[in-house]
Amino acid sequence: MSMQPINQGKQMHMASSSGHRSPRRAAATALLLATAGLLLLAPPLAHGSSSPEQQQQNADRILGLPGQPNGVAFDMYGGYVTVDEQAGRALYYWFQEADQPEAAPLLLWLNGGPGCSSIGGGALEELGAFRVHTDGQTLLLNEYAWNKAANVLFLESPAGVGFSYSNTSSDLVVGDDRTAQDAYIFLVKWFERFPQYKYRDFYIAGESYAGHYVPQLSQLVYKNNIGVEKPDINFKGFMVGNGVTDDRIDTIGMFEYWWHHGLISDETLDSGLKVCLDNSTLTKPSPECQKVMDKVAEEQGNIDVYSIYTPPCDKGTPYAHRRRRTLMLPPYDPCTSFYSTNYLNIPEVQRAMHANVSGNKGPWIMCNLAIYDNWTTDTIISMLPIYKELIAAGLKVWVFSGDTDTAVPLSSTRRSLAALGLPVKTSWYPWYIVPTEVAGWSMEYEGLTFVTVRGAGHEVPLHRPEQALVLFQHFLQGEPMPAEAKNGSVILLPSEKAASY
Repeated sequence: MSMQPINQGKQMHMASSSGHRSPRRAAATALLLATAGLLLLAPPLAHGSSSPEQQQQNADRILGLPGQPNGVAFDMYGGYVTVDEQAGRALYYWFQEADQPEAAPLLLWLNGGPGCSSIGGGALEELGAFRVHTDGQTLLLNEYAWNKAANVLFLESPAGVGFSYSNTSSDLVVGDDRTAQDAYIFLVKWFERFPQYKYRDFYIAGESYAGHYVPQLSQLVYKNNIGVEKPDINFKGFMVGNGVTDDRIDTIGMFEYWWHHGLISDETLDSGLKVCLDNSTLTKPSPECQKVMDKVAEEQGNIDVYSIYTPPCDKGTPYAHRRRRTLMLPPYDPCTSFYSTNYLNIPEVQRAMHANVSGNKGPWIMCNLAIYDNWTTDTIISMLPIYKELIAAGLKVWVFSGDTDTAVPLSSTRRSLAALGLPVKTSWYPWYIVPTEVAGWSMEYEGLTFVTVRGAGHEVPLHRPEQALVLFQHFLQGEPMPAEAKNGSVILLPSEKAASY
């Protein structure tokens, strides 16, 4: 299959030292201040070592970002890790440490698609330390960033997504297996580059099609740790939000959700349940199922399918083929994706992040449709066997759902989890942050906790950031969601707190 290379002539992953200085715009005074600041911020060499890995860690340190607000008290790193030398395949990461990194666990976050960015999505729209202002050029601190509870590592995966690249054009044809293998190689090499995180409690989380990435990578880490007395990757568990779990069961839940919320006709419900359950997958619907999906899009009309009760962005959508691909294309967007897309295409931003170091990768995009359209058919369509294996191994497993999402709706997740056949430990109950309103609902199975977040869409940390952070904290602690409120504040939407969100 003939394709354009992802990045012809792309230089290897090591960022040159010339790209390690935070850019400042013109004016002699600003340049002097920036120079002074860089002298103060220059990272020391790793204690007692000058290994190439630790030298690279120092080189990856981000000294500041254009438009960054005051009050940034944590360290950041960004750069490339080569996962296949022969193919020239390298994955980009952005690491945001906690304010007290030594005391906090480590989390890897993955967005889905397949083909969508964890930097533009997870880091800049959801749980990262910053949100992009409406001007697309400046940053705001995220009050509910997850690095308040953990050191958070965002990975653009597979190669071809975001800033990650390959020098081999055929690498655009990829599926679940190589994505997991490359991510595992990335982790092994990343821990060598950041040896201070070896043996640290480590978790993996993600959303949407990362409902495949997260358990598959978790399984690889778990299996490679078997028989190792003290593994470098001290894997403790995983969490998935609004995630694709089992194609057949998820599809039933999707059509049910659409019908129960008045989004499709009786006829479309019947047609979908007849033709979309067999010989069809969510990423590769059969021709007959695709006709039904086109009808679904027509009947749903101009709504935000990732958050049905909020208005769609008046700018439209930055994602091509939305009508053709209503199920899996990426996350919620009332315009936030436009802001992060603009920001990540600023050359000074890329230099500061040690991204696109050769300058010839082309525009940064939120989702690579070539990755999506060429996703290989070797995809395992059910994650349930992996869930069973990892639950039996005693790993911590949590699943959460925003309840206004139609892409991977609550009903799909509930059906898939029920299919595991786990005994119920704690029945369905409302959970609270404040006494005046329910934050969501939860139940505990033996070995798995399920949590819903009321009013949240596909990207739960974007829609309900406070609830999402509380959820994450309880996951880390292994504590059930609170059945009683612990304070008297009122839960507000981001738009009610700061219009610039």
